[in-house]
Amino acid sequence: MKIIAEIGTSHGGNLEKARKLIDCAAENGADFVKFQWVYADEILHPETGFVNLPGGKIPLYDRFRELEVSPDFFKECMVYAHSKGLRFMCSPFGLRSLEELFSIHPDAVKIASPELNHIPLLKKLAEYRKTHDIPVILSSGVSKLCDIEEALSILGRNDITLLHCITSYPAPEEEYNLSLIPNLSAIFGVPCGVSDHSLDPVLVPSVAAAAGSTMIEKHITLSKETDGLDDPVALTGEQFALMSHCIRQCEAVFRQYGENAKDYILRQLEEEYGERVKKVLGDGIKKLAPAEEANYGRTNRSLHFMRAMKAGETIKAQDIGVLRTEKVLTPGIHPRYLETITGATLTQNVTNGEGVQWKHLIIRN
Repeated sequence: MKIIAEIGTSHGGNLEKARKLIDCAAENGADFVKFQWVYADEILHPETGFVNLPGGKIPLYDRFRELEVSPDFFKECMVYAHSKGLRFMCSPFGLRSLEELFSIHPDAVKIASPELNHIPLLKKLAEYRKTHDIPVILSSGVSKLCDIEEALSILGRNDITLLHCITSYPAPEEEYNLSLIPNLSAIFGVPCGVSDHSLDPVLVPSVAAAAGSTMIEKHITLSKETDGLDDPVALTGEQFALMSHCIRQCEAVFRQYGENAKDYILRQLEEEYGERVKKVLGDGIKKLAPAEEANYGRTNRSLHFMRAMKAGETIKAQDIGVLRTEKVLTPGIHPRYLETITGATLTQNVTNGEGVQWKHLIIRN
């Protein structure tokens, strides 16, 4: 089972802090470190709303702008991770960050849950994979089976690992439904793991290991008191070491007990966690978790107008963004229709940031 230490953006743009986080991951059992290649305009519209932080309420777009760093930053992080015996993985959020990620030749590309339906991004990655042998890890939070199928139909299934996920921070352990791990693997014909945003360092990772997970991703931090967006749900080095130890113990049980290992591990966990273990296992049916259900269509991507436009105008490619809706904007139609609506005529005035709706458009063949 591969262990990913999700550093994300918790480095805050500070290379020395990034190195300390890589050290923390290396010392506490990680196989990979994972970063996020952020450009705010690839993720959000400037009018998307606000986020509450310890220093006050600021526009979410501005917060993402603060997390932008140069390609050289990631190159140095990758070289340092390799020097520590770790592999380097990164999440792009749009075509620019994906191209720049290609240029440094990472060990793997991670597609985060909100980008599972970013069709232009997936197509560009699929095109690159025709000539470059690079693993892809695909998270599936706030998604349905049809969304996963569409993404895999674009990317293919070769050298893909699917991560079951709940897109909620923190995610309730009892909603994880980890019986899905073997089911998703069987449905889609790819290895399956877990991207875990729950707070307990042991419960979800250990149940996932018992259920046959091939990979687990957990956020890591130097301190839960720092101002990284994900630091409150991340594990400290000590907690990460505990998680890694428990996962390796589960692997040892599988080597010793074979097909009986799952029951043995679950019995041991039930002694500590009681009925919570069965709740974490769930029924194995893929559905949106209660904690993320309201965000379906808002956290993942849809089409938005990038400027105010008037009735009768023709839509050009630069007029539309493939963005997360997030806080206050109205979700638009699915990104699969981006090419369809380019060249369409507007039936009415639209505002900057508004989600694109079919009622806005006259499509001419």
